[in-house]
Amino acid sequence: MWRKPNEAKPSQPQPYSPPVPTPVRSEEPVKNSPPAPPQVAPTFSAPSFSSGPAPSSSSLSRISAGLKIQGDVSGDTDLFIDGEIQGKIRMTNGRITVGLNGRVQAEIEARQVSVEGTVQGSLKASESAQFGSSSKVVCSVTSPRIGIADGANLRGKIETIRAQALKSNAIESSATEEERETIGAEVE
Repeated sequence: MWRKPNEAKPSQPQPYSPPVPTPVRSEEPVKNSPPAPPQVAPTFSAPSFSSGPAPSSSSLSRISAGLKIQGDVSGDTDLFIDGEIQGKIRMTNGRITVGLNGRVQAEIEARQVSVEGTVQGSLKASESAQFGSSSKVVCSVTSPRIGIADGANLRGKIETIRAQALKSNAIESSATEEERETIGAEVE
């Protein structure tokens, strides 16, 4: 007599589970959906242009193009401005860099100032002020060292003051005439 091989009989009925679709890899990109943007962490680098060295501080604050600020900005870090500011900017221990797109109407006070954009107002730098070839400046400038690149558009009063006199001027808010050496009244 012939016997069937032993088959396991289920003790309980199994629930129905629909088949799981497996993903199919297509060689052509889908035309209606945009490609997924790459997930990259933002990196910030110091601005660089030919008028001078980039800010060397490890802490750099940025006012990017498209931002407009009205009021006072102060701190001790370096500041890169590519947006618009109206008011007062005081970074006594930092460097202020006005980028190509930067537009500033303010009283600026910093250790170093470097301009490639547009500045109107007054500018006091305790170490140096540099104006790049694309700068448009209409202001009074007070600094011990001033650098003006070919092509810079500068109009206003320029004063060179001994570095120590400018620092004490910030503390006492008045310096004597003997400490000042005026190099020009109107520059165009």
